[in-house]
Amino acid sequence: MGVVASAPAKVILFGEHFVVYGEPAIVLAIDKRAYVKAEKRNDKKLFVRSTNLNLEGHFENGNFKVEKGDAREARLRFEPVKVAIGKVLEKHKDDVGLNIEINSTVPVAAGLGSSAAVVASVTAATAALLNMEMPKEEIFRVAYEAEKTVHGTPSGIDPAIATFGGTLLYQMDTGFKPLEVKADIPLVIGDTGVERSTKTQVEKVREMVDKYPRIAEPIMRVANEIVVNAIDALKENDLETLGELMNINHALLYGMKVSDESLEWLINAARKAGALGAKLTGAGGGGCMIALARNERLEQVTEAILRAGGRPFAARKTDEGVRIERT
Repeated sequence: MGVVASAPAKVILFGEHFVVYGEPAIVLAIDKRAYVKAEKRNDKKLFVRSTNLNLEGHFENGNFKVEKGDAREARLRFEPVKVAIGKVLEKHKDDVGLNIEINSTVPVAAGLGSSAAVVASVTAATAALLNMEMPKEEIFRVAYEAEKTVHGTPSGIDPAIATFGGTLLYQMDTGFKPLEVKADIPLVIGDTGVERSTKTQVEKVREMVDKYPRIAEPIMRVANEIVVNAIDALKENDLETLGELMNINHALLYGMKVSDESLEWLINAARKAGALGAKLTGAGGGGCMIALARNERLEQVTEAILRAGGRPFAARKTDEGVRIERT
């Protein structure tokens, strides 16, 4: 018998890119989840299958062998899984073979934290399978270490939101602070289908900051002020203000050259269809946008994004982070 665990995806509501320069960001866990089933094997192999990516392969004695799909992609996707399981087995003090089956509903390489959701689920499922007590703080640490193999020096936003869920305020110098948000936040996410490099997007902002320091400085102050105002709007369930702040935030990101045509088509379509606000989420340059809309407008906004060439889906905030689905 195996253990199934799941963890949520995320959207950045406010503050992406500016967070690198010490400004705050607001991150929201959404009800798209990655599911992982862990089972013991009779040998010492680690076999990993991703049903949504159609990839399979196994690790044995440090070597990786692909069994289905592109070898380079399989290694890239499965390396964080191997690292996370390695950390759990270190604590377990025993080397066991495992079958890991990943089934994720989260679009990959779209800025929604799919890798972190998978890794948090893998960590929780493996620990539960081996009858280990693993508090969420420990799952976060393991997931963060595993994410380093993908992103080098990640902020920790993705593993934190995948582990703890809810709404988090994040700032580099102070870390994570949960925000009490009782309001429902009806979103439509539009996936452009364009994969992008976070590193390239971060470099674009760096170039702009270096080229125009006296312009960049007040932009950073405005980004900070947007988050301060958004916290109040979230507490008061003021969707109108949230939408306006999203539009201003996007204008700043557009000015820093991290939007692109694929995103602008979807964002403009969403606004014309009645969205209260729309912006890119994550690194930009493709990936996903988000639109905030009242419930009665969600369908029109979804249709507009679809007609504009995006892959839309409705999403709501979830307070549940990583969890065991069944044992």
